[in-house]
Parts: sequence; structure tokens; C-alpha cells
Amino acid sequence: MRPVVIIAVFTLIWLAVSGSFTVPNLLLGIVASALSLFLIRGHIQPDGRRFRPLKALSLLLLFFKELALSAWKVAVLVASPKMVLKPGIFAFPLTVDRDFEITLLANLITLTPGTLSVDVSEDRKLLYVHAIDCSDPAGTRRDIANGFERKILEAFR
Repeated sequence: MRPVVIIAVFTLIWLAVSGSFTVPNLLLGIVASALSLFLIRGHIQPDGRRFRPLKALSLLLLFFKELALSAWKVAVLVASPKMVLKPGIFAFPLTVDRDFEITLLANLITLTPGTLSVDVSEDRKLLYVHAIDCSDPAGTRRDIANGFERKILEAFR
């Protein structure tokens, strides 16, 4: 994306978050956005990868679906008279390799009720995930790989 577009998006986000749509706040948003972009310019490396908005929307919809399903499962587990749980931590082998992709995947997993991203291995090949019910870690790995990870790869590569 061009810097002007990024600054415009950051400024719109600033206006939405601050809730003040005044000219001074708009100018503050533009200055803060430009300064932020200037500060991280050395960390941005064009690598030929693209952003696909429709695929990103698909990822967002998947997240909301998983959020609702997981919230329901956790609510059923908590409300049941006998909480038959097998909590545990499992290693998820990462296909994503960029910092942004790993962070996004870890955050999506953490924001989904019943799971929590714990750590990333030193070689960035494994993501350690805690699950409230780890009775089927292979199935959970498969769900993450075929769900969030696949959608991230589609949206950002």
C-alpha cells in the first residue's frame, strides 16, 4: 500500500477510536499516523506479497463464527454438572513464517474462548497453545491449520 493510503487508514482508525471528529483531532491523527509510519519505515520490507481484502473479510467472518462456536462450547462445559475437562498444552506446527502472520494467528487463537497462545519456539516453527479441553490435540491442530492459518495465508500472500 502507498504511504498516503496507510496514513489515511491510520487517521480514520484514530478518529474512530478517539470518537472526536474535529479538525484539530483530524490533524493530530494525520501527524501521529505519519510519525508512526516514519518510525517503522526500516521494518517494512516489500516482499511482493499482497493484501487481499475479500480474503481478509473471509478470515474475519471465520473468526466471528469460531468465536460464537467456541463461546457456546465453553458455556456448555462450564454449565454442565460434571465438568469433564482435559486441559493441556500442545505444539502447533506453523506454516506461516512472517512475524505479522504468526502474531495474527496467535491473537486469533487467544481471542477464541477455550484456547490461549502460550509461546512461539525459538526457531518460529511451533506455536504452543493451551486448550481448556485438549482431549483431541490432533483435531484441534487440524482445525487451526484448515481454518485460521489457511485463511491468513490466503489473505496476506
